[in-house]
Amino acid sequence: MKTIPKLDRTRQAAPQVFGWLREAIISLELAPGTPLSRTELAERFQLSQTPVRDALMQLRQEGLVDIFAQHATLVSRIDLQSAEQAQFLRCSIELEVVRTLAQSGDEALYARLHGMVALQAALAGHSAEEFIAADQAFHRAMYDAAGVPDLYELVRRRSGHLDRLRRLDLPSQGNAERVVGDHRRIVEALASRAPDAAQAALRAHLSGTLSRVADIRQRHPEYVTL
Repeated sequence: MKTIPKLDRTRQAAPQVFGWLREAIISLELAPGTPLSRTELAERFQLSQTPVRDALMQLRQEGLVDIFAQHATLVSRIDLQSAEQAQFLRCSIELEVVRTLAQSGDEALYARLHGMVALQAALAGHSAEEFIAADQAFHRAMYDAAGVPDLYELVRRRSGHLDRLRRLDLPSQGNAERVVGDHRRIVEALASRAPDAAQAALRAHLSGTLSRVADIRQRHPEYVTL
């Protein structure tokens, strides 16, 4: 586990512990099945066990840890049903987001999204973490432009299992380039003010990871539930 950062003592501790652990789980630094000791975490964060317990309870609510009373807390395996439900939610919302943006005629937005795609293309094959951050920024920018930033946070909170699948899928040959191509097609459809084409491009983009679940499971059987 990487070095735990110092906490901001002017802020509540539990949300900071939660945020750090969540990112470590989503990035697979804390792999499925990893035990999480409340005592050890409290020592490493230099906290009492109460904020650590609260953070672990919040992670359980998102399905990212399994807590076995008086026994152990483990990073959960990736649950395909949860990933599929998150995919359904995300697709339902983002289809309306891109339709709204295609109809808006916001040329400044389209130019900004083109720039974000260009940045992501430059990162493909170099820095996985920066590539993923750029991918997230691209989608978040669309939610913000559509006036529904709270829905981005809703989707993010429900997408822990799906995001971990995407992390496992990203190293596949040509996958980063596929993501960039998908994003480029979405922006081109938006700039052409073609909502149906934008929705078709988005649907194809979001279906990619789940269409490769069998391969992901074959490569990482210890991480993914049957």
